[in-house]
Amino acid sequence: MLLVRRAKERGVAKRDWLQSYHTFSFADYYDPDYMGFENLRVINEDFIAPGKGFATHQHHDMEILTYVIDGLLEHKDSMGTGSQIRPGEIQIMSAGSGVAHSEFNASADQSLHLLQIWILPEQKDLLPRYDQKTIDRSPNELIPIAAPQGVPASVVIHQNVIVYAAFCAKDASLSHILVGCPAAWLQVVKGNIDVNAENLGAGDGVAIKQEEQIKIFCREASEFLLFEFL
Repeated sequence: MLLVRRAKERGVAKRDWLQSYHTFSFADYYDPDYMGFENLRVINEDFIAPGKGFATHQHHDMEILTYVIDGLLEHKDSMGTGSQIRPGEIQIMSAGSGVAHSEFNASADQSLHLLQIWILPEQKDLLPRYDQKTIDRSPNELIPIAAPQGVPASVVIHQNVIVYAAFCAKDASLSHILVGCPAAWLQVVKGNIDVNAENLGAGDGVAIKQEEQIKIFCREASEFLLFEFL
């Protein structure tokens, strides 16, 4: 069973420096039918103006992934972390018992485009933690970028979910077995793909349940994320 969440149906928040599209209910946007999916609570697609961003604010009990699509993100937090995140990298901040951070567009003249992803942790009041890794951009593969302890080259996430990234050439095909996996979510970052014959474009997402296999065909060069809930 596939349940498609079209990009045009998402919630929208606009400020003079921010345009944000909410797949699930977030801040002032509320849709009782889209409060999250499994342990996935937030997927926000943000466009941030040059030199602008989110001033220091608090988080707790959330696994926060940042996936930069275009531009350069500047991150600072109360753990003493100061970093920059570029396309081709994945950042995780496990907020745990509490952490404060700020995020800004590090460029003075280019827009920043990113996905902000929140996943509920397996337990509360964990020790706050930060990590950042380069993503293997091998084409036409599902590449783990965030996973529980023990998956090489991925950041560690405190939840039974594996997050994959894929970078596909035009006319490429991929498949992934979901036997024993209760659910998955796929989010298209760029391009146009078919997922089990359902066509999806950039910004579209799809909840996948009771499917033994995901079959993906890339109609054009495409990029997407797959969340597999174990």
